[in-house]
Amino acid sequence: MKRVSFYQSIRLKIIIILTLFLLLAFLVIGTYFTQELEQSLKNNFINNVEERMELLETNLADAFAKERSEDDDTPTLQDDVQSIVNRYRYTTGLFSDLFVVDSQMRVIGTKSDYERLGKRTKGYQGINIALQYDQTDQQIMRNQYTDDRVLVRTVPVKDGDAVVGAIRVEASIEEVYNQVESTNQIFLNGMILAILVSVILGILVARSITKPITEMRKQAMIMATGNFSKKVNVYGTDEIGQLAMTFNEMNDRLKQANQSTEEERRKLSSVLSNMSDGVMATDEHGRISLMNEPAARLIGQSFHDVKGKPLAEVLLLEENIVDLKELEETGSLTIDFSNEDQFFLLKANFSIVQDQNEMFNGLITVISDVTEEEKVERERREFVSNVSHELRTPLTTMRSYLETLSDGAWEDEELAPYFLQVTQNETERMIRLVNDLLQLSRMDQTDNTMNMQQVNVIPFFHDIVDRFEMNKSDNISFKRNIPNDTVMMWLDTDKITQVVDNILSNAMKYSPEGGTITFQVEKQAHRLKVSIIDEGLGIAQEKVDKIFDRFYRVDKARSRQLGGTGLGLAISKEIVESHSGHIWAESQEGQGTTISFTLPLPVRKRGNGQ
Repeated sequence: MKRVSFYQSIRLKIIIILTLFLLLAFLVIGTYFTQELEQSLKNNFINNVEERMELLETNLADAFAKERSEDDDTPTLQDDVQSIVNRYRYTTGLFSDLFVVDSQMRVIGTKSDYERLGKRTKGYQGINIALQYDQTDQQIMRNQYTDDRVLVRTVPVKDGDAVVGAIRVEASIEEVYNQVESTNQIFLNGMILAILVSVILGILVARSITKPITEMRKQAMIMATGNFSKKVNVYGTDEIGQLAMTFNEMNDRLKQANQSTEEERRKLSSVLSNMSDGVMATDEHGRISLMNEPAARLIGQSFHDVKGKPLAEVLLLEENIVDLKELEETGSLTIDFSNEDQFFLLKANFSIVQDQNEMFNGLITVISDVTEEEKVERERREFVSNVSHELRTPLTTMRSYLETLSDGAWEDEELAPYFLQVTQNETERMIRLVNDLLQLSRMDQTDNTMNMQQVNVIPFFHDIVDRFEMNKSDNISFKRNIPNDTVMMWLDTDKITQVVDNILSNAMKYSPEGGTITFQVEKQAHRLKVSIIDEGLGIAQEKVDKIFDRFYRVDKARSRQLGGTGLGLAISKEIVESHSGHIWAESQEGQGTTISFTLPLPVRKRGNGQ
């Protein structure tokens, strides 16, 4: 998992949030405090100016109301007003500028600029308002010389109800703003210091909050690897502490669930690996997501080769199946995987996998090799057909001859004996056939017992050949390649005699006139090989392996003519294999046939001299 950087961590977010909360509080408080302080100082300053101007206005009103004679010793209005202004000039430094005008807007008193005395004022809107409308004018503006902010206040001077003059003062209010700015600077410095302290406290608080969360994150990463051995520390009983305890409890439950899942996975893996049948699983799109080794062997492809491929493509079902959901109704299919060299059939059983909403979530396919079963079934059907055919032929012949005899042929002294002889021959043929079938049936039973006895096989084989030589025709000769040795073996002599009889009988039937039948015995390592070689017409190469099949005849017409049932070599094969031996044929057309079988020799025990 990617490591979280400090700039993306919750710790930085907690620090920023705490700092922003504190900064917002300071901004709100600072803004309110600054505005209230500024307003308070301005109001105090204006009230101070108003008080002084009220006193000045009272004194000037008395001066305007004073009666004066034309006597030279009586002070003029301008002298009285200037005298009053002069008193204020030396008693307070509050006013930076002060002058008084009469109703004619002539300056009759000033604090500093005496050149204006007796002159009319121009451009002072406040004076016009005071003289014409009997109203006080007040405003704050910049001094054009010093650029300081000053409070300009103009009030009318009245004699009774009549406006007789006006007072205009300028008082520097810059100190008030300087005090406010100084206070703001102090407040800003305090806010910066508080923010630094809050950042430090935020780091400590954030660390105490995020430390258990960080530990849980690390533990979650460890748990993701399948390691559930460690637990997170619990630092308290608050929500985070309860979260840590819950996390540890979840760790224990996940550990148990993982162990159960791993155990089930191992069981499933063991079952899948040891199944003789192949198992294939797909996702909801029909693509292979799981396959065991038996399935890989059956389809001839590894899981790596077929992973992610459509099941229909791998099992050669593309032409038959459009939607995999159809396989649920089909249940099972037999799939032909045969090629030019091998007959191969697979049976596939399908099962639909559904999720909790009963929606199609995949498919489980179990495949098995049914080639041998199909072969057995085909052989069974062929066997039944052959038995029916073999029995029908003599029965049909017998029926025909018996019907002929019933129709009056029995009275014919020449035909009747012939018909009866044919009927008797066909009857014996059916008896031989039924006996052979019964023998095969008994040999197919698992409880078939062998009458084993220890014999010297050399004289045993000589006796069999002697018996055939006594009954052979004059145009066939026997040749023996049998060693002069003592070879003791455990055999069921009756059954081995039947094997040799069947092979020698066939060799005599198919040997041409003047032909030689060679009986050869060869002692090999751990086994005895017996070969019977004739000089007959031979068997085509593609038919050699089939002569041991039941009812198979190379030349059917001649075999029936010679009374064969087609079961002799099949019985011989069963007998040899029941002795743990092996039988086979070698032949070429026109060059004769060699049928050989081997029997195991007894194992010699060391130290016994055997």
